[in-house]
Order: sequence, then C-alpha cells, then structure tokens
Amino acid sequence: MNIFLAVLVGLLSVLPSKAKDAPPEVQVYSKGPGKLGEPNTLICHVKGFYPPEISIKVLNNGKEILGAKQTDLAFEENWHYHLTKHVSFTPSQNDKYTCVVTHLGSQSEYTWLSDM
Repeated sequence: MNIFLAVLVGLLSVLPSKAKDAPPEVQVYSKGPGKLGEPNTLICHVKGFYPPEISIKVLNNGKEILGAKQTDLAFEENWHYHLTKHVSFTPSQNDKYTCVVTHLGSQSEYTWLSDM
C-alpha cells in the first residue's frame, strides 16, 4: 500500500493542478470523554492541505508515542487532502498530549484539551 501511495503522490506532483498551496486545518480530540486514568484514543485529524507532503507526530510530554496508526491519504474534489492519525492513550494529571504537523517546511503544535 505504501508503494501505491508513493506512486500516487509522485504522479500528482507532476500533473498540472488547479489547487494552490493551502495550510492544514488541525483538530485534536479524543474518541471518548477525556477522563483521567481511563483508556481512550487520541485523534489528530488534518484536512484542507495542499500539496500532499505532510508529517504528523503524536507526542506525550514532548516524546513521540510509538504505535500510532495513520489513515491513507485522501483528497477532496478541490485536490486538498485529509489524513488522520490516532493512538491509544490513558490521560493522567500532568501529561501534555500534542500533535506536531509539518507542512511546506512549517511546523505547528496542537495540544489536546480534555473535556474534564
């Protein structure tokens, strides 16, 4: 599947496109209510970006959480893309969960805010 994705991205980069560079819109949320000590899923949803080259990392206190899963790159009618990365986590009092998104050489950090 990764080879297919790489070929698709390569082909799209050489085809003329009506899409213009667009920064990603990022949402960070949990699958269930953010309760301390209860297992949950942290979700980083990134949408509306172009070109498709993007990197998403999920961090806990500044360290990457291993085992995060990422959806396949998908695009909308206007050739802007979306992607989701998620990982299981159990929130605790002093932990800070963030998504770091790098696109067009610019890196931004988005913090999960529990609904507790």
